[in-house]
Amino acid sequence: MKKNKLILGIETSCDDTSVALIKGTDIIFHKKYDQEAILKEWGGVVPEIAARNHLAKITPLLRECFEQTHTTPKELDLISVTLLPGLLGPLLTGVNAAKTLSLIHKIPILPVNHLYAHLEAIHLTEDIKYPYLGLLISGGHSIYFWVESKDQFHILGSTIDDAAGEAFDKGGKLLELGYPAGHIIDALSKWGDEKKYKFPIGLQSSADARLSFSGLKTSLRVFLEKNPHILKSAPTQWEIKENLAQDFYDVCASYQNALAQALILKLRYALTSAKENFGASDLAPIVVGGGVACNTKIRNLLQEKYKNSFFVSPKFCTDNGAMIANMGRIHADNAIPYPESLKLDARGRFLDKKAFL
Repeated sequence: MKKNKLILGIETSCDDTSVALIKGTDIIFHKKYDQEAILKEWGGVVPEIAARNHLAKITPLLRECFEQTHTTPKELDLISVTLLPGLLGPLLTGVNAAKTLSLIHKIPILPVNHLYAHLEAIHLTEDIKYPYLGLLISGGHSIYFWVESKDQFHILGSTIDDAAGEAFDKGGKLLELGYPAGHIIDALSKWGDEKKYKFPIGLQSSADARLSFSGLKTSLRVFLEKNPHILKSAPTQWEIKENLAQDFYDVCASYQNALAQALILKLRYALTSAKENFGASDLAPIVVGGGVACNTKIRNLLQEKYKNSFFVSPKFCTDNGAMIANMGRIHADNAIPYPESLKLDARGRFLDKKAFL
């Protein structure tokens, strides 16, 4: 078996077009185009617009990848591509690009569930052993996993409504901060008193790892309706300002704290479930990945309470090609050979199956 495989990773599940090329454990190319300017204009992801932008970006990005690394597609040992979950239009862009290369050069394809890839991205920077407890927090998902091995991901609990990132973005919309708002709330919270206002923790009394953030969002809406003066101090543009009224900072900090505390509380129940159902040890590593894992409050709070917690590097937290290529490295033996690779098709919904499906 070839030791240092040359693996191309393609990620187009939502609004980021990203490509990475790895050789063995070395990332020799990694770049992405985001659609943040478009998101701000529309106030969120528009699937059709996102798909058209992927089509415009994927070919130039692939060309740049091969030119900068002085490689050619025919040298590839494997193409790793996000198959699910996500928006079908964007997913099809990446999958079809992978299938085209597979057709021309007879290259095998490793289809990836990018939710698992978010957690396994920890291996890009840390030597974490299985099993571990994984917390995936992103714009579309908030899930606790018991990761028994590279092929076994068991769900311990997940959100029943809004995801953590969704709660940040909807809260940001209510606070007139634009979209996406998670990083803005995080920054403004540094000047606020997180104990000034009390916002609810969803499903607080349920002794399980289920999450709920819809009530948090509703409570913020009701609070702002009762305190209209808060929004009068909101920034008029999307950039962060340091001269807002203290109440505005305090609301941001209090809202963020409620969200972070919910994740910590339910992590405790996820650990209990892992012990009862899988014999987990108190010393098992805790791995946190996904875009919301960049949040400084969540990072600080988790590291303070759990010394055995590890966070995916911020540059690999949001959707990216490196984490997809990394899955190709881990699961190379499960790649779909040509011509069977041409039968692969994108799937919008998350399926609780093996990591490479």
